[in-house]
Amino acid sequence: MMVVIDTERLRLRLLTLDDAPFYLEVVNTPGFIKFIGDRGIRTVEVAREAISNGPIAMQESLGHSLYLVERKEDGAPIGMCGLIKRETLTHVDIGYAFLPQFGGKGYATEAAAGVLAYAPSIGIRRLLAITSPGNDASDAVLRRIGMRFEKLVYLTPEDTGTQLFSRDF
Repeated sequence: MMVVIDTERLRLRLLTLDDAPFYLEVVNTPGFIKFIGDRGIRTVEVAREAISNGPIAMQESLGHSLYLVERKEDGAPIGMCGLIKRETLTHVDIGYAFLPQFGGKGYATEAAAGVLAYAPSIGIRRLLAITSPGNDASDAVLRRIGMRFEKLVYLTPEDTGTQLFSRDF
């Protein structure tokens, strides 16, 4: 497993097809569905395809992607955090999602801070982040790591508004 980022309590490593059961669990949590969206991933096989076509393909083509976040103390996978290039945004953005039982412990902030520190080392000079209005926990993480709210954007015709944050290096 290739570790990309190491923090005090966490390791962020490349996702592999073997992470499909965990990926399936994360993308089907109520918080993920409410604030990020229902990806329609309902089986381990579809989760494998999503990892292959998403993080693995992005890592191969761009040199960055969404990473699996695991605790150093026990190797437990607790979430995902990384650098994503979306067609709807002009620059790379930081994204993250954690299992609910690991919320409120500072893991998202620690992982996101690690990704933020890593971004300039791979040539990223401007980093974006998006959140749904009302996703107060995610907003707090972004503000804690020094991202600033820029404006409300509409990424799709049916989008009712997405908060755009940014940080320049």
